[in-house]
Amino acid sequence: MFSNQDLNQIAQRGNTPEAIKHQLTEIKEGFPFLKIEAAAAVGNGILSLDSAQVEKFVNEWATYLSDQHTIVKFVPASGAASRMFKNLFAFLSADYDEPTTDFEKYFFENIKKFAFKKALCAKCKENEGECVCDLIKHGKYKAVVANLLEAKGLNYGQLPKGLLLFHQYEDGPRTPMEEHLVEAALYACSDGKANIHFTVSHDHLELFKKKVAESLPYMEKKFNVQFNVSFSEQKPSTDTIAANPDNTPFRNEDGTLLFRPGGHGALIENLNEIDADVVFIKNIDNVVPDRIKDETVLYKKLIAGVLVDTQKKVFEYLRELEAGVPSREKLAEMLRFVEIILCCKKAGAAELTDAELAEYLKIKFNRPIRVCGVVKNVGEPGGGPFLCYNSDGTVSPQILESSQIDTNNEEYVRMFKEGTHFNPVDLVCATKDYKGNRFNLPEYVDKKTGFISSKSKNGKELKALELPGLWNGAMSDWSTIFVEVPIGTFNPVKTVNDLLREQHQ
Repeated sequence: MFSNQDLNQIAQRGNTPEAIKHQLTEIKEGFPFLKIEAAAAVGNGILSLDSAQVEKFVNEWATYLSDQHTIVKFVPASGAASRMFKNLFAFLSADYDEPTTDFEKYFFENIKKFAFKKALCAKCKENEGECVCDLIKHGKYKAVVANLLEAKGLNYGQLPKGLLLFHQYEDGPRTPMEEHLVEAALYACSDGKANIHFTVSHDHLELFKKKVAESLPYMEKKFNVQFNVSFSEQKPSTDTIAANPDNTPFRNEDGTLLFRPGGHGALIENLNEIDADVVFIKNIDNVVPDRIKDETVLYKKLIAGVLVDTQKKVFEYLRELEAGVPSREKLAEMLRFVEIILCCKKAGAAELTDAELAEYLKIKFNRPIRVCGVVKNVGEPGGGPFLCYNSDGTVSPQILESSQIDTNNEEYVRMFKEGTHFNPVDLVCATKDYKGNRFNLPEYVDKKTGFISSKSKNGKELKALELPGLWNGAMSDWSTIFVEVPIGTFNPVKTVNDLLREQHQ
């Protein structure tokens, strides 16, 4: 199947022929659908906390921070912003010159409201000899868009989303990257230090470093915080082979094998290298201006408080289990904690012998923990919180994407459509065990939860393999707690016009 040239190429990427053959088998055979017990809901897998509980857990987090723990904010930021401008790229290549669609009209009608307006104006003057308003007045709409998207202008069509100007302030506009720095200062700062880690693409690494170098002096002075900013790139060894429709390896025009990024699930390797007691994970584009950050900050502290409070109890139980088999009464208490707090249930667990139950509890306690904020479903595309069956027969909380649902199973489709909550990628994680050792996170990945999608290259159709998603299958065997958070904490920017929403103004 593979030539000597192929074998060299595979080795250079840090992979093995056996692993690549296995990927081709996965592409051919696909992945099994998950067995679902129910969509998670308040009272059945999702915690909804009252104001007194919120205050309690926020205070728990404040106490934890005061004890000099290492906190890291982990932000997947490698995506290019090209999809944000899909409609504007279409306008550039359209056979008409004036805004025609509702999207185009709305963009131009509100162009003065974008945080990048001043920078765009400067580029238009430089390249066209006229400002944005004059170009529009003279019907040169496409010149405005070209200066926004193309390399001669702001190059927003090729830049990463994290480096676009999102929000306007009196002291100048901010990028999402800078907004994440602010968030880190507000809820992830310990002993005057805030650690933040961005995963970026190789092509954008130097741009990120340059922007951070420009921003840090001002940010550190403004928030009286010392920032430690680090970066990593998705490892080539996590790229997956592409296949032709007949499941044979897809080849580039020069005959080499085509490898594609394995999706955000590949970042479990990057996360595995983070040495921290607590790690926050949040997407790059889900940020808001300072004027409405309070709600986001409060609920970040809340889910972090739930995490450290849960971890404290888990560690206490693990030390008791390590000392010997506890009393039946104590084992029953631990089992209730696993079933009620961690929402992990096993049929017949109460009938196990003391030794068997102690061993089961050890396994369920001694693993990474994550607390996931979930918001009420408002029809956004993406995954949701479910209670699913695992390979060991237990049922536990999982975040599922639509592609993991068997569309031939009417009951599962109904569960997915009628699910009350949505996953906004709002996670806080504990990745060390009760002895302070880091878990090896790849060991907790469900490798049977990848995705196969249809793509194309140079007009040729191909099959692409995505690894188990970072917050889906990559964290499948973690202890998971879902906590309801307000919809106001979820403000993603999927298209450029989303920046015109009130929350981003």
